[in-house]
Order: sequence, then C-alpha cells, then structure tokens
Amino acid sequence: MTTSKQDILLIGVGVMGQGIAQVAAQAGHRVFLFDTFEGAAVKAREKIAATFTRLIEKARLTQQDADATLARLVPIQTLAEGKTALLAIEAVIERLDVKHSLFQQLEDLLPEGAILATNTSSISVTAIGAGLKRPERLVGMHFFNPAPLMKLVEVVHGLRTDKGVASEVEALSRAWGKTPVHTRSTPGFIVNRIARPYYAEALMLLQEQALAPEALDALLRAAGFRMGPCELMDLIGLDTNYAVTKTVFEANFQDRRFTPSLVQRELVEGGLFGRKNGRGFYTYPEGAPALAPCPATPPAAGSQLVVHGSGAVADALAAAAKGFTVSRVPTSNWAGLQIGSLQLRQTDGRAAWQVARAEGLAQLAVFDELPAVAGGAIAFATAGSAQAAAVAGVLQALGWQPVAMQDAPGLVVARTLAMLVNEAADAVQQGVCSPEGADAAMKLGVNYPAGPFEWLKRLGRTRAIALIEALDACYRGERYRVSPWLQRATGA
Repeated sequence: MTTSKQDILLIGVGVMGQGIAQVAAQAGHRVFLFDTFEGAAVKAREKIAATFTRLIEKARLTQQDADATLARLVPIQTLAEGKTALLAIEAVIERLDVKHSLFQQLEDLLPEGAILATNTSSISVTAIGAGLKRPERLVGMHFFNPAPLMKLVEVVHGLRTDKGVASEVEALSRAWGKTPVHTRSTPGFIVNRIARPYYAEALMLLQEQALAPEALDALLRAAGFRMGPCELMDLIGLDTNYAVTKTVFEANFQDRRFTPSLVQRELVEGGLFGRKNGRGFYTYPEGAPALAPCPATPPAAGSQLVVHGSGAVADALAAAAKGFTVSRVPTSNWAGLQIGSLQLRQTDGRAAWQVARAEGLAQLAVFDELPAVAGGAIAFATAGSAQAAAVAGVLQALGWQPVAMQDAPGLVVARTLAMLVNEAADAVQQGVCSPEGADAAMKLGVNYPAGPFEWLKRLGRTRAIALIEALDACYRGERYRVSPWLQRATGA
C-alpha cells in the first residue's frame, strides 16, 4: 500500500476530512468521499476546488495539477461504492459508539487486508477496536488542522494494533510529506496531553485575577509562541477546548493535573465560544485589545546597575544594560540585577512576597523568563515597598515591554514552560512517546517554538524542578507534582 496508489475511503468530510482527502489525492490516490449528510461529499469536493483556485491565483499550484487531483476525488453516496479501498480513514464525530459501529461496517465491506484508520484526537484506539473481528488492523492516524499544511501525524497504537500496520501507516505518512510520530493510545495521545498546561496555567492565572487575557497572550507571544493561550482557545473554540480537557480529565480517572477550569466552563455555559460565534475572551472581528502601557519611572541616566549571577540570563542582562554603569557579582546564588536598594530577581518559582519575607528584603521584584522576541513583553511582580513604576522603568530601559501583574508563583512564562516540561516527562515515563517524539510533535503539531525537552535543556533540570516544587508549595495537591522521570534525569 505504501508504494502504490491504492484507493482510499474517507468517511466524514468536515474541515478535517476535507484536508486529509486533499493530502491523499495530491499524493496520487483515488479518494472516495463519503458522509452521512446528503450532498456533503459533493460540497466537500467543491470546497477543495475553491481552495485550489486560490492556490492557482497565488501561483502555488498549477491548473494541470489541480485538475488531476480533483479527478481523483470521488464523492459516493453509499459506503459500498468504496469497497475497493485498502485504507479507510474516518474523521467523524468524536463519539466512541459512532466510530465503533462504523468500523464494524467497514470490516464487512473492505478486503480482509485493508487498514482501518481513525483520526480521533482523544478517544482510545483500543476502545474503538474492542469487539472488532480484526482489531490488529485498526490504527490511529491523527492529523492536525489544517491537514494540508500541518506536518505532524500521530500514529497511534492500540493494545492490539499490529506493528506492521503501524509501520505501513508511518511509511504512507512520509510518502504524503508528513512527519509521523508514534504514540501509545493514552488519553490525549502526545499533543493534546502535553499541551494541557499551556491552557491550564493561563486559566489558573485568570481565575486568580493575576492579569488580563491580552497580557497573558502578549507575554507568551514574546516567549516565541505564535499565539497566546487565550487567543488560541478562541480560535480552536472554547467549547471544543473545554470538551477535550474534560475528556482527558475523565479518561485519567480525574487526575487533578487535568482539572477543567471554572473560567472556561463559565464562558462555555454562557455561549461564548470564541471566533466561531463572535465572542470568547475577546470580541470579534476586533480581537484582543492593545496591551496598555505600564506606568514607568525611568532610572537616572548613568545609574549604577549590578548584575548578579552567572550564565545566560546574567549575560543577557549585562548586554542589555546600555546607558548604565554596570558591575557584576557572578558569585550570587540568584540571577538578576540591583539598582540602589531595589533588587530585580528572575523568578525561582516563589512569589515575590515569599522571597522578600524569607530573605528580609524591603524592596524586591521578581521578573519572568527573558523574552525571546526583541522588545517583547516581560512580566514582573513586586513585594515590600518596591514601586512598580520604578521596576517597569528599569525593564523598559533594558529594551523590554514591562507588564505588571499580581504576585503569583512562577509568574507566567516560567510556570508554563516548567509544566509543559513536566507533562512531557510524564508522557515519556509512561511510554507514550520518546523525548524526540515529544519535541517533534509539539513543534509540528501546534507550532511551539521549541519542544519540551529542548526547553528542559534551556531551563536546566534543577531550575525546572524548583519552579514546579514552588508551585506545589503554594497550591498543594496533585497538580504540581514533579514527574519521576524529571527527578531522576541527569544533568543540571
């Protein structure tokens, strides 16, 4: 199947189904399009044709290739018309009973050696295959939206999936120009599991009223993410994101790490789903409001600035301190800077008030991870008599956009990265994927600027654990437990 252009049966022609069909047809396969809604298959082909017209206008596709691809897309009215297919891919509603029933029909219809593939994003492949005559022929083939553009395909093994079948799907995915990553059939697979903290930490901070959605989004974009968590949830659909979170939570026997958010539930119950109906965290088409400037008092020209600590952060602070008289104290056990009696320390996970109280400091602020984007936003919080305007003035003078927030452990970016690393470490611990697979999946499936294990190298194991333990010390409970894999990993 992987070397020839066998027929493919595509069931369910919504946005995802259309994308998969386009990918397969462009790779040279005849694709039968089927949907239970009358006329949907024909309309799907028409929508793909309209996409091709736009691509031709942009000189990204030739008319000849478009015509040849469209000729290979064949709408059918009954499943029986697709009985020659040696691969069936379903992209129907995310309901176990519907998928199970469909595959029972396909087993009776298709040749005995046909591969049955599900595009489910969260339902157990093992559960879908339960009761099938040939469960070893069932495999997950999870694409990401938009399928023609996104490179990742999660190849998902159920307990009874034959290794040869998974290998065939892997080879086929590569032939289609995709990057397959193998994963066990566990709740959320790789991407939807590891990505949970990206939303969960933002929602926790919103529940605590630590800062506004537009500030959260600006801070994580400055860290290199293409979209912030709130605008991304609005794009996905708050109802869809909430449903996936609930599915992962329930499938993990209500593990508190995956607890859904009251903030998100309220929005969904209020019918605020995001872009799809015009209002979520933001109102559309306007989208997120501009980030309000933080009141800032510039430091006096030529002020003495002391950079504490050694390593990348201290070096970056010293390099950014143009216009200051700079000295360094590399032996300090904290990274940051001092101007007069005011200390600005990079967060170690503790809230500013905790550090100030533990060390008897009157004027202290903590700041987040340094922005990856030039001039990007950076969060800070103050404790004691430290003035937010003075802290903002220093950060602004260093070339960043300061964002004052309520004092919260781990601030925004640091806690988010640490929890993404922790979740990925647990996925590896449980045999869901390899570290390399996790990195590839997160970069290719959701366009993260780095993979979780690449972030681990950047943060360092000691710092990542310290951030998570500080969160656990503040909140208590299962949510912020350190992964056993991370605890025993080697390196700094």
